Amino acid sequence: MRSLFSRQLNMVKGAIMKNNHDNVTITKKDFDAVIFDLDGVVTKTMSTHAAAWKKAFDDFLARHKDSNPAAEEPFNIEKDYMIYVDGKPRLEGIKSFLQSRNINLPEGNPKDAPGFTSIHAIGNLKNGYFLEQIKKRGVEVYQSTLEFIRKLKAQGIKTGIISSSKNCALILDSSGLAEMFDVRVDGVDLIKLKIPGKPAPDMFEEAARQLGVEPSRTAVVEDAVSGVEAAKAGNFGLVIGIARLDNKKDLLNYGAHVVVNDASEISVEEDTKTAPQLPSAIDNFAQIKKLAAAKRVAIFLDYDGTLTPIVDTPEKAILSPEMRKTVIDLSQRCPVGIISGRDMQNVKNLVDIDSLIYAGSHGFEITGPSGIKESSSKGMPFLPILDEAEKELCAAIGHIKGLLVERKKFAIAVHYRLVDPAEVPDIEHTIDEVSKRHKELRKAYGKKVFELQPNIDWHKGKALLFLLEALGLDDDSVLPVYIGDDVTDEDALRALKDKGIGIVVWDKPFPTAAKYSLKNTDEVRKLLSMFIPLCGGAHE
Repeated sequence: MRSLFSRQLNMVKGAIMKNNHDNVTITKKDFDAVIFDLDGVVTKTMSTHAAAWKKAFDDFLARHKDSNPAAEEPFNIEKDYMIYVDGKPRLEGIKSFLQSRNINLPEGNPKDAPGFTSIHAIGNLKNGYFLEQIKKRGVEVYQSTLEFIRKLKAQGIKTGIISSSKNCALILDSSGLAEMFDVRVDGVDLIKLKIPGKPAPDMFEEAARQLGVEPSRTAVVEDAVSGVEAAKAGNFGLVIGIARLDNKKDLLNYGAHVVVNDASEISVEEDTKTAPQLPSAIDNFAQIKKLAAAKRVAIFLDYDGTLTPIVDTPEKAILSPEMRKTVIDLSQRCPVGIISGRDMQNVKNLVDIDSLIYAGSHGFEITGPSGIKESSSKGMPFLPILDEAEKELCAAIGHIKGLLVERKKFAIAVHYRLVDPAEVPDIEHTIDEVSKRHKELRKAYGKKVFELQPNIDWHKGKALLFLLEALGLDDDSVLPVYIGDDVTDEDALRALKDKGIGIVVWDKPFPTAAKYSLKNTDEVRKLLSMFIPLCGGAHE
């Protein structure tokens, strides 16, 4: 116990001292993951929540002011919200505030109509006000926090999100952040898992468990007093408070190791290029040409978002005739492979170019024209489990309008891009229930998609390294190139950090392990065409 405490103390000191006590630095050496609170840390929904609470409570108090003197004073956002409501599960926040006014109310049940007859009724009333404002105003994101998360992902540090709100999935989808987190534990999970909310540490501990990391090697970023108290109780390695409301002293008193005013003050020890400095692969092709001098070039690509634009449903992601011709011409001169999260046969059918190497399901299945075939033994034992999970998902949520349950050989993707956003929490709850019954599977996130995958350490980066070795391309005479656009591509981009060229496709800059950037699929095609003369004669 003493050695663990000493190691944690050294990690905290190191994280804070790297920037002369003004900033804090996260290093891969000390931390495997960072867990974020949602409201006030990642998204700017605090004011929306507070306004919804005030309207619900003020309407309620107005009905009791004649019989209860304490009800005459309206709900105070600066005082009542921060003390009684912020960071707590909805029902606990209501109970805390009503107790402060000496008002007793029956709990009721979750299906109570929005109103004033029970705690659940007030909660449903407040939630209606909140969702109404979200639909009108949307969700703002703290860009400094988003950049910090991107930096963590670029360094291979896992990320998790926690929230007492049942609307967490809706908020993340509305802000386009769902794929930024490896795990999510929210208000739906509190009920499902029957665990207490903050200030108990259970939500953070559950997120760490799902991430597969030890709390002692995990940092927590929180803005609520109840959150830092919970992280301290869970013995997390570093508790960072964000003082959005000039509450630095309170955050320190309740357990924060260090308090900052904004995530921009939190650094990540990195050796990747920052977003504004990342050069265009097309504008700087002369540099790439110089690196490729006297070397064989091997090019590997993601499919969705790289060779084809992101579309509403996966079957619409069709290779354009121009892109097809470019890829065929390139594959005749150098090895070209596609590493996709799609099932191998699916992406192979969509592309339909025999001269390519295909790695599907993030590399669980690999095949190519030169006789290479790795129907990954790592994935085979999971097939019966995936079969059962697929049946359960189809039976439970297959009827939902706009939902698509896509079975890949080594994964199950649940696409919800066309689903009513109000249905998303129930969809995720069902997926969580299925994964809970099949602990051999893990839940992953993508762009408007949840995915159940085999729960083993395998990703696009490992698939890329396997391909280079299997194809005899793992030596200094070869320049491997990888082009991708998604968070899952960062594993492959990191794999080439010291041995090749990583290129990211983005519409907005973010920290990445890539060396160069492209704006869209049109630029991908243009770059591939520039590689054709560089690769020389026909490829055997």
